[in-house]
Amino acid sequence: MQAVVKIVILTFFLSQPVYAGKEIVLSALTLDQATKKVIEQNRSKVLSAVTETVNGKKVHIIKILTSDGRVQYLKVDIDTGKVTK
Repeated sequence: MQAVVKIVILTFFLSQPVYAGKEIVLSALTLDQATKKVIEQNRSKVLSAVTETVNGKKVHIIKILTSDGRVQYLKVDIDTGKVTK
């Protein structure tokens, strides 16, 4: 029984709660995780990263410097992890 309680408590703390007003929203992908994903997929340098609401949906916006010297902005959906330009 104690093991079950410990697992439940650990799961709660690892779910990364984000407080938005009176609601608790559980994000599936942290900004750090999204940044690492972009670095691995694009082999690029991250210049900045922020979390914003776009069209009513939370996304991570990551500014990168590509290998050919161009600056790009990538959007990473918090819920799905899908990367778009």
